[in-house]
Amino acid sequence: MYRVFEALDELVTIVEEARGLPMTGSCVVPRGDVLELLDDVREALPGEVDDAQDVLDHRDQMIGDARATAQSTVSAAQAEAERLVGSARAEADAMLAAARSEAEAMVAAARSEAQRTVEDATRDAESTVTRARADAERTVQSAQDQHDGLLSRARSEADRLAAAGRSNYESAVADGEAEQARLVSQTEVMQAAHRESARVIDGAHAEADRIRTESERYVDETLGALEDTLTRSLREVGRGRTSLRSGGPVLDHRN
Repeated sequence: MYRVFEALDELVTIVEEARGLPMTGSCVVPRGDVLELLDDVREALPGEVDDAQDVLDHRDQMIGDARATAQSTVSAAQAEAERLVGSARAEADAMLAAARSEAEAMVAAARSEAQRTVEDATRDAESTVTRARADAERTVQSAQDQHDGLLSRARSEADRLAAAGRSNYESAVADGEAEQARLVSQTEVMQAAHRESARVIDGAHAEADRIRTESERYVDETLGALEDTLTRSLREVGRGRTSLRSGGPVLDHRN
């Protein structure tokens, strides 16, 4: 760096001692000496000045690359968010379909069980009535052989047995209907599946929003860091040029 100031001093000396042209402010200087001193100045200039000029020359390209990288990052984040939402929707649809299928199977099983219970109760009631009638007929036949008063008691017993059969039949039917209602009430599983699918979709949307926010923040921080670097480089170039114009020392601000 010292050679820069030394060469500048020699240039000043050559210009001051050069022979002036009459009636003009111009002078004659040795071209070879001046060019040689300028080459010395160019070679002695620190490499950071050239690097800073390269940064200035490629500033637009660097900003364009940074913007392309940011756009690619945002696009990738949006694609990932859409993939998460699609996956969540597919999972929710599968859960809903499975819950609906299970609920329909449970309802069908409940109906089948209720129908079977009713049929069993009907058969038991009919069998009870048949036995009661048979017993009543036997009782009536025996009573007719013994006494007319026994006929009245036999009919009462037949009526009692028939009433008991009807009671058993109605009780069995009521039990079957209660069992059917209990099994059908289990369709609440479908409602729980709806709620779970809604929760999964909401969680996927929240995760997509989070990924998009983090991507935008990362892009903003990256562009901000690049802007700071370019600003510092431009300041260093400006200081170097100002110092060269003023003939003062070129300060090294890297420390």
